[in-house]
Amino acid sequence: MLAGALGGSLFGPAPAGAVAREIIELQTGVTQLIQGQQNMQTEITQNAAVQRTLIEQSLDTVNKLNTSMSAVQKTTQDFSAASGARLDTMGTQVQGLSDNVGDLQARVGKLDQKLTDIQNTLQNVDSKLASPAPAPGGASPSTMNSPSGSMPGGAPMAMPSNAASAGPPASADVLYSNALRDINGKHYDLATGEFQDYLKYYGETDLASNAQFYLGEVAFMQNQFQAALDAYNKVIENYPKSFKTASARMRKGYCLAELGQKASAVRELRAVVRLYPGTDEAKRAAAKLKEMGATVG
Repeated sequence: MLAGALGGSLFGPAPAGAVAREIIELQTGVTQLIQGQQNMQTEITQNAAVQRTLIEQSLDTVNKLNTSMSAVQKTTQDFSAASGARLDTMGTQVQGLSDNVGDLQARVGKLDQKLTDIQNTLQNVDSKLASPAPAPGGASPSTMNSPSGSMPGGAPMAMPSNAASAGPPASADVLYSNALRDINGKHYDLATGEFQDYLKYYGETDLASNAQFYLGEVAFMQNQFQAALDAYNKVIENYPKSFKTASARMRKGYCLAELGQKASAVRELRAVVRLYPGTDEAKRAAAKLKEMGATVG
């Protein structure tokens, strides 16, 4: 009986107090788990807020940097445009000076030739006066005292044709020099009229192509790009062998770009690079192509 009682106490149902204690422990564990989850959620929320703040700060920094870069880019573009305009003006002035030097050299050569012609004429006149032909009807050499400009016997003395036509084209030189001076002085209306007069009266001279080119330059500097384009086209068409042809084609590309005809401008500037390699015009055309976002080749 004693053994049965001991077995029943060992293998019988647990007391109610032990069950309640296990439930309490289980509830305590669940409560701790819920509290830990809440703490973790709070920490995640705080971390997300910090990350959001950092991202917003980064975005603000990037926006400020973009604004600064845009301002720097605009300043660079403005400076590049202003520099290009100044370079164009300086290039025009240098070309004008070069033309003046070439003009002076040509004039000196012409004057040398005219002096030679005059010397030859004077020698011919001296030789004729020194040995006059016998006068008809037995006239004596005293008849050489006849009025100037006549031969013995009253016949007019024939002067060499070079002496009759001698005389430098001073009006053409003065007109051209005045026009260049007015360009450099920014008196564009005067320069335009003078170059037009030069082409009207001296269109067959060596400097006619220069005058036509500078008509385009005057229009270009006044932002009259269509008029400038027409003037440059006349240089290309009427004076294909002029040393101004390369500059005229380069400027034609500039005008087309200003008129919004980008494809034609790119084609013309590429032609300058291809046809005149190594020249200043080719370098400037390549720089313009790069500025337009086009390739050289």
